[in-house]
Amino acid sequence: MLRIVSLNLNGIRSATGKGVWDWVATEAPDVLCVQELKAQQADLDSTMRAPAAMGGADGHFHFAQKKGYSGVGLYARQAPQRVITGFGVPEFDDEGRYVEADFGEFTVVSLYLPSGSSAPERQEAKFRFLDAFVPHLATLRARGREIVICGDWNIAHQEMDLKNWKGNLKNSGFLPEERAWMSALLGELGWVDVYRMLHPDATEDCYTWWSNRGQARAKNVGWRIDYQIATPGIAARARAARVYKDVRFSDHAPLIVDYDVDSA
Repeated sequence: MLRIVSLNLNGIRSATGKGVWDWVATEAPDVLCVQELKAQQADLDSTMRAPAAMGGADGHFHFAQKKGYSGVGLYARQAPQRVITGFGVPEFDDEGRYVEADFGEFTVVSLYLPSGSSAPERQEAKFRFLDAFVPHLATLRARGREIVICGDWNIAHQEMDLKNWKGNLKNSGFLPEERAWMSALLGELGWVDVYRMLHPDATEDCYTWWSNRGQARAKNVGWRIDYQIATPGIAARARAARVYKDVRFSDHAPLIVDYDVDSA
């Protein structure tokens, strides 16, 4: 069995202080994908670089050039055969948004898609990312490998994926263009939303992010924006998917999926 966990840390140092590595040890994932490190290599201590909770193996990171911003990581109990950082688009590779690792016959990616909520300019950047990522998705599929792309996609796809969908129809993360892009990803591009495949009717249990404003988390006024998007072959072997909410390490919650394949 292969267990893959994805979690936006909203700062690896912050999440470490909140006990995330003790939780990781309990869950025992084979691959852990993390996003929004908000750190550079020099900021990571030994626990963050090579956590005992992941067998002590070195993590693989893609840091943003801007300090305290973005960044993704991938940890695995078995050393990957190949690691790639970035997907060949300088604007976004400079922001530390992509790390890819090959294991045997499958590949895992940790992805942090831009948010467009802070300013119109960032929404335009998000649209540029979506346009640039489509050909990369085709390139990945052309390799003929089974692939799982984990991360914070910053898009709620359907009305059931957020609590207050009517109030967010004109907001970043639920714009018609973003939702249409996700529909194309899961339609003609042939990728699979693993959690939704296993839980087609889930609503409030599916949320992975809550605003820090008001009592959003206490009232479960959330969004499902963290996904494991997979090629059909490995998606068909997913056996369980859940969101862990008992302890808060971040404004996001971990997404855990178990696949019936040999572990990495």
